[in-house]
Amino acid sequence: MSLLPYPLARYFLFKMDPEAAHELTLHRLAQIQHTPLLRLAAQPRIHDPITLAGLVFPNRVGLAAGLDKNARCIDAWGALGFGFVEVGTVTPLGQAGNPKPRMFRLPEQRALINRLGFNNDGLDMFIRNVGQSRLRQQAGGGPMLLGLNIGKNATTPIENATQDYLLALRGVYPYADYITVNISSPNTQNLRALQSDEALDRLLDALAREREALQGRLGLRKPIFVKIAPDLDEPQVAVIADTLVRHGMDGVIATNTTLSRVAVQGLRHATEAGGLSGAPVLQASNTVIRQLRSRLGRHFPIIGVGGILSGDDAISKVQAGADVVQIYTGLIYRGPELVTDVARALLKMRA
Repeated sequence: MSLLPYPLARYFLFKMDPEAAHELTLHRLAQIQHTPLLRLAAQPRIHDPITLAGLVFPNRVGLAAGLDKNARCIDAWGALGFGFVEVGTVTPLGQAGNPKPRMFRLPEQRALINRLGFNNDGLDMFIRNVGQSRLRQQAGGGPMLLGLNIGKNATTPIENATQDYLLALRGVYPYADYITVNISSPNTQNLRALQSDEALDRLLDALAREREALQGRLGLRKPIFVKIAPDLDEPQVAVIADTLVRHGMDGVIATNTTLSRVAVQGLRHATEAGGLSGAPVLQASNTVIRQLRSRLGRHFPIIGVGGILSGDDAISKVQAGADVVQIYTGLIYRGPELVTDVARALLKMRA
């Protein structure tokens, strides 16, 4: 159990600008992750293994990409009880992202809006940070799996996006347990156009071919997951599902943030541009998961993310068809105990 009451920490963090609080938290975690002070935030890791895409997940709770874009705190996340952690999104070149302010809290709905825009230090620094993780230096990669999430630079024209993804794939491939292709952030102009049938077909074909080349050269086959949006209708989901299978992708992450504001109308910040995350995304995400499971069959891996703030929320994801889940906004509102609560709820569900 964490020795530091998160409600107390949250009280002070929520007095700050959301992005400033986010950066302060990452800075402090990076400072303490190799010291005894990490015990202040540590949580037990629930043993509930599941095998997906040829990987053994120690339990079914992961950290979603976006919280640690530069892979600075891998060892700290390893102490919080996650079965897997996804860092990024990383782009080939570092970029500042969108102008500030670009992150907003909607506490009445336990939600966030962000338009960060893949702000990160670039591929070289990202790989250096992953390599410096003590957990990743352990035999077998440590007690949790690590996903590395890749995207395109904002200045790269959408017609040249494939080249950015290929550069990023080559860079992260040796260091990842799995790679996630992020084509669903609403905060990089035209990025979601890559979810359309022809664009997705071209992108995944190129990535599949590059993966084969990397596998031949390195002797390692790394699973590739694709992260999609909640703002898709059923025919669009069907096209994406079929394209994933056709190109040998290993799984899908459903979903990213939403552009919908139906659940937060009238609230302060509700009209800010960007992706909405947290509790309001739960049902939209679950709908996409159900459609994916129906189209993909029983055995295609699905990671469910969006709106998990309790064990019951996570159970609803699994009941919709997800195999494992990820959290992000819930961690900001609930703190590290959410990891253990969700892991225990999913373990009990399987008992």
